[in-house]
Amino acid sequence: MKPYPKYHVSTVPWLNKLPEHWQQRRLKFAARINPSLSRFPDYSSEVTFLPMEVVSTTGAIDCSRKRKVSEVQNGFTCFQRNDVIVAKITPCFENGKGACLGELDTDCAFGSTEFIVLRAGKAIRPAFLYYLTCANQFRQLGTQSMTGSAGQQRVGLDFVANLPCPLPPTAEQDAIVAFLATKEADMQKFIAGNRRRMELLKEQKTALIQRAVTRGLDLNVRLKPSRIPWLGDIPEHWQEKAAKFFFREIDERSKTGNEELLSVSHITGVTPRREKDITMFMAESYEGFKTCRVGDLVINIMWAWMGALGVSRHTGIVSSAYGVYRLKDATTFVPDYLDHLLRTKPYAAEYHCRSTGIRSSRLRMYTDAFFRVPVLRPPIEEQREIVDFIGSESAQIGKALAAAEREIELMEEYRTALIAAAVTGKIDVSTAA
Repeated sequence: MKPYPKYHVSTVPWLNKLPEHWQQRRLKFAARINPSLSRFPDYSSEVTFLPMEVVSTTGAIDCSRKRKVSEVQNGFTCFQRNDVIVAKITPCFENGKGACLGELDTDCAFGSTEFIVLRAGKAIRPAFLYYLTCANQFRQLGTQSMTGSAGQQRVGLDFVANLPCPLPPTAEQDAIVAFLATKEADMQKFIAGNRRRMELLKEQKTALIQRAVTRGLDLNVRLKPSRIPWLGDIPEHWQEKAAKFFFREIDERSKTGNEELLSVSHITGVTPRREKDITMFMAESYEGFKTCRVGDLVINIMWAWMGALGVSRHTGIVSSAYGVYRLKDATTFVPDYLDHLLRTKPYAAEYHCRSTGIRSSRLRMYTDAFFRVPVLRPPIEEQREIVDFIGSESAQIGKALAAAEREIELMEEYRTALIAAAVTGKIDVSTAA
């Protein structure tokens, strides 16, 4: 894109220069900040409700949630159609959560108190105002101005009110908005395509693993009925026995609680708690927690029906509510084969059937139920071949996933850079629009 033919120097460092015919004004003189509603709705009527989670980082909002005005008139922020909202709390602000409410399906709405509301004046279009808040300079400067305790930092109203902003003629604002809207549609289509590709790659990996651990690698192998309806036929030379013939339950307890703390999930299997990038409950002491060794099978009894189990690659401690099982003969299984097999979808479905509880969120699979689960056992050398095959194929799929994710990151970076260049006049988009 070409720049404008003439510029004048701005006194604001982040703007640097502006097209010669553009003005510059503090945001509080171009828009009202946290205004009241122009017309308050009836208390009995329903309005759109916008908690933080229904506002995306690309300006999209989910208007499906409705609440009665009488329920939300106190304790929530009010908006009306064409207002611009910007998240003020970390990390939502840095991530770009905000929207222009031009498509709001009710005249007004209520939502999170963690939004700053901007109502455009006559000199600025709502959509152009929204794009100003998307510019990377706006986000960077706002982040630098944040105050508050760690994890609860917020952008102050003073920063927003006194931010110098560029003001092109309204007709030119319309052209910039039209250009960015078209470009955004193309970018979001590209991102959606990549996300779909990532979903398909993950499905491919899941199917590949399930096929390998339940049927082997030889496509011409002779099969036999497995007596397991949910698995179907299996290779003729494979063994199939209930888990009780392979495992024994272990209940060894930590005396100090100082060992490596491990967690179990359906996504990552058994992993050190320190590697989890989420907030989790931390006990004052882990004395009395169950210990496990490398190669032990650990089952999160409450979430087994989701596949929350795995063969541990670590020696450490786990919740005393988990089940820990050790092979009677360590030579019967390659640990990675066993981990792949017991975490497949058919096995997770079987755990669901064998779990008991008064409702789905409280189902538990106890030891006697697990011991009845049938386990497939190929010859040990074939297990190694299957593990090597899965590792090789998964690595290739992993590369494709990483490439697709990087393309999404680059496109999102390009989006913010393009918006910033357009709304600050570094490129002339009027003819392109």
